[in-house]
Amino acid sequence: MPKVLVVDDSPSELIKFRELLESLGYEVIAAENGRDGVAMANTEQPDVVLMDIVMPGMNGFQATRLICRGEKTSHIPVIIVSGKDQETDKVWGRRQGAQAYLTKPVDKAKLFAAMRSVLSA
Repeated sequence: MPKVLVVDDSPSELIKFRELLESLGYEVIAAENGRDGVAMANTEQPDVVLMDIVMPGMNGFQATRLICRGEKTSHIPVIIVSGKDQETDKVWGRRQGAQAYLTKPVDKAKLFAAMRSVLSA
C-alpha cells in the first residue's frame, strides 16, 4: 500500500485528502506546515508527497526544494496541490523539483492520474 504524505495547513483539506486517499487504499500521513513536512519526509519515507504552497513559516516551494534535493528524500516525488493557479507558480514549482502541479479544488481524476504517473516512474 503506497504511503502518501499530505502537507497542508488547512485541517479541512487534510481531512478531505485523508478520507479520499484512504478510501482508495493509500496509507496517509499528514503534516500541517512545510517544516514538519520536510521532517516527516525524512523519517517516514513516503512514496509520494502532496504539497500545498501557501503555509506559514516554510512555504510549499521551500519544502518541495528541500525534499527534492535532500540526500535522503530526493527519490520521493512531490505533487504540488495549491489554490495558486498562475503559470509562474507552476513553472516555479517545477523548478523546485515538483513532478506535477494541480490546483484546488482538485479534480479527483487528475489527482489519481498524477499519482499513478509518479508512483509508476
